[in-house]
Parts: sequence; structure tokens; C-alpha cells
Amino acid sequence: MIHPKSDCLSKNIGEETNIWQNVIVFPKAIIGSNCNICANSLIENDVLIGNNVTVKCGVFLWDGITIEDNVQIGPNVTFTNDKYPRAKTSFEIQKTLIKNNASIGAGAIILGGITIGENSMIGAGSLVTKSIPSNELWFGSPAKFIRKI
Repeated sequence: MIHPKSDCLSKNIGEETNIWQNVIVFPKAIIGSNCNICANSLIENDVLIGNNVTVKCGVFLWDGITIEDNVQIGPNVTFTNDKYPRAKTSFEIQKTLIKNNASIGAGAIILGGITIGENSMIGAGSLVTKSIPSNELWFGSPAKFIRKI
């Protein structure tokens, strides 16, 4: 289902995926099956989203982001893809990878160029500045290891 108040230009949308109102999906974005892309989100061209992914409201997925299967992205999670942002200048896109079964809590900030490992959890409001190993819970600003999960 693609909501009539969304602007979904991609033809690469899997079966049983829901794209809700006020979502913008660029033409080259790829979204897997059985995903839920909630209201007021944006997905740029060089974004790959796997199957069974939930992207809650207010999430912008910039070029260079890959999200594998069974991932939960909480509301208002912020991703970046530019290490040294300056207006009207070219930059090298930082690639970010969110691995299978990871969960990112509401309002977390994910800096560009990192990997969040399989089955990992990022606590709400955390600032993630470096890659997170698989099967770990991280929380805080900056995010720190809490425990294995």
C-alpha cells in the first residue's frame, strides 16, 4: 500500500510494504517486502532497505545507507552521511550499514560511516559515533557499551 499523500517515485518496492502519508521515496531507492515506512520520512536514491524493516515517523535516510532485514528504526532517528558538512560544496558520501535484526531507539543520532552489528540495540536518544559490534546494547551520549544481548 502506497498512501496517496506520499511521493513514491521508486518502482523498487517489495510486496506487502506500506508507505504512509507524507513519505518521499526517490526513484532509485530499493525497499524490500513487508516493510513499514511511517509518515513524514524521506528515502534518497542510494538507499537499500531489506525485508521486514520498520522505519518509524520522521526518519530521513540519506544516500549511502543500507539497512538489512528485520531492522527497527525508531521515530526521529537521525542519520548523517557527510563528515564535514558545508553548504554548497561537494563531499564524499559516508556509507552506513545497519545489519540484520538491529534496533535503534527513538531520537538516536547515527553518524555516517559506521556499522551497527547484527542483533544490536541502540538506546533512545543515544549518539553513535563509532561502529557497534553484533549482539550488544549501547546507550548514552556518546553511546557506550552497556552489555551483551
